[in-house]
Amino acid sequence: MRRRSVGAVLLVTLVVVALLFENGKANREGEALAAFKEALVDPNGVLDSWDPSLVNPCTWFRVTCNSDDFVMRIDLENASLRGRLVPHLASLRHLQYLELNNNLLSGSIPRELGELKELISLDLYDNYLTGTIPDTLSELNSLRFLRLNSNLLSGSIPESLTCLSNLKVIDFSDNNLSGRVPSDGSFARMSSKSFQRNSGLCGPSVGREC
Repeated sequence: MRRRSVGAVLLVTLVVVALLFENGKANREGEALAAFKEALVDPNGVLDSWDPSLVNPCTWFRVTCNSDDFVMRIDLENASLRGRLVPHLASLRHLQYLELNNNLLSGSIPRELGELKELISLDLYDNYLTGTIPDTLSELNSLRFLRLNSNLLSGSIPESLTCLSNLKVIDFSDNNLSGRVPSDGSFARMSSKSFQRNSGLCGPSVGREC
């Protein structure tokens, strides 16, 4: 009888620990998304369902989770959102797709996005982002699509991005970038269209001597 009691207590303890872990995980991701929402102006109410009082963000509009209830996709393109990106997004460690294109976002790209190790697609094009391209993006080894075109980005293209061997698509066109376009690694496979309409860029990729 005593062994059964000990076994029952152990089972209850394990269940409680599992629930606390799940709630903690959901709360961290929910807090990250809530911080992002706080930094945005949402004229069309797209983010109305992003309620921090709801433990699980997997129920929120335009948020997709995997089978383990980790956020894996954020689809907020064409939502007329104004505001800025926040470092808190780096807490979404299982995020694979960050689709924020065709909005009115401004400010810089947080260096912390380099912590999203499972990211496959980073689409920030057609916004008003400023500053430089963070060299920390070179840590996104799973990245296949990197589209930052049609913003107000300046500075050079980090040479470290050439180490991203899985990159299939790069688009840095229509910015204010300058300096030599990297030509090694995955950049060797990219068309000149990926870099067009950046008057300060030079090198074989754009047919302009440095």
